[in-house]
Amino acid sequence: MIKSGSIGTPLSVSFEWVLDTAHGADYFRRWHRDKANSGGLLIHKASHHFDLVNWWLADSPTQVYARGGVRFYGADNAAARGVPPHADRGTHEGAHNPWELDLAEDPRLKALYLDNESHDGYRRDQDVFGPGVTTEDNLAVIVDYEQGTTLSYALNAHSPWEGYRVAVNGDQGRAELEVVERAAVLVDANGNVVIDPSAVPESSSRIGGERLTLQRHWEAAQDVKIEEGAGAHGGGDALLLNDIFRGPGDDWLERPADWLDGIRAIAVGMAGNESLRTGMPVKIDDLALGVDLSR
Repeated sequence: MIKSGSIGTPLSVSFEWVLDTAHGADYFRRWHRDKANSGGLLIHKASHHFDLVNWWLADSPTQVYARGGVRFYGADNAAARGVPPHADRGTHEGAHNPWELDLAEDPRLKALYLDNESHDGYRRDQDVFGPGVTTEDNLAVIVDYEQGTTLSYALNAHSPWEGYRVAVNGDQGRAELEVVERAAVLVDANGNVVIDPSAVPESSSRIGGERLTLQRHWEAAQDVKIEEGAGAHGGGDALLLNDIFRGPGDDWLERPADWLDGIRAIAVGMAGNESLRTGMPVKIDDLALGVDLSR
């Protein structure tokens, strides 16, 4: 819709991504929890989220301002909310709480991690409310683009549902996309976490699925059919493998990315982290990446 001009020239983008208490919490059990190791979620999600916006706009980011922090996970936040102390890891005897991951209950995770701890001491099931959490779990980012568009981005890592909302405002209208990847994380009678979509009752006001809406100025809103690809990641894997091994060929949507697109995406995360550190907006050029990212 953007490329075909349905909303005219994009002027601003609002992009909210929420990670639920199954997926989002998992970053705080493993090595990602320490920002010194992972770079935080602004780095981890750069190739997932910022790359999407760069591609949708066919534009290059120029300046980033970010705010956020460790607001939910970690020992200090748990103590402030009166959360009782937990075991230092989720794999243990006795009752479990919904925040814990017991590696012994999953044959794949047990074989991959628990059975190999003697080699490196790595714990995949750390307490999300324990000490050592330095990765931000709430983030807000403003990104300026070369052609004048501004992105407002928000990330939350402890939401009760998982998915994202995107709105692109153009000079001729607005496009909106809402995707509910998981409508709820539930707990059964035994206290076990249930992430099966079929477990969500039909009476729930939030169900899984996606909806794309186009509304031009002076017109009523209309639903737009979303073309579904076949295979993993909505058909994306097949396209990616074809691009790599057979060559990208012609693609009107310009989906194949090159190394500059990768740098454009990661640069938003890098500048965002620097902005978090300094409290100031950060220009992409000031990162001194040694490459011209303009389009």
